[in-house]
Amino acid sequence: MLSIKTGQHFFHQLIMLYRPFENQLNVELSKHNLHRAQWTILYYLYNYGSATHVEISHYQGVEKPTITRTFNSLEEFNYVEQIKGKDKREKRMQLTELGRTIYENVRSTIDQFEQELLTGISEDEQLETIRIIKQIRKNLM
Repeated sequence: MLSIKTGQHFFHQLIMLYRPFENQLNVELSKHNLHRAQWTILYYLYNYGSATHVEISHYQGVEKPTITRTFNSLEEFNYVEQIKGKDKREKRMQLTELGRTIYENVRSTIDQFEQELLTGISEDEQLETIRIIKQIRKNLM
């Protein structure tokens, strides 16, 4: 049997984690009639404030039309609303009061789900993993 290099094993494990995590996250979010793309936008707006579609597309690393469709669905639910930007061409979005309430309700569901996944992993280990993932993302960009 050939020896697998540490870097190869690291990225293979990352790939093996991503899909099951996203699938289970969507199961948890479906309890609130949401999916991961919508949740990521709610998360961003709640934690960082208003944003344009372009800012969110850069944050998520996806195309602007994808973000526009997701924003439109959130707008239909009255979770987000358009606000005035620096100029008339800028389309900024923010959470509505309902959107803030929904985020907080869903957050408790997701907190419980994430806590279960982190069982047996210390806070120091979590912080080190966050540091590593941030560095990899920085290297990627």
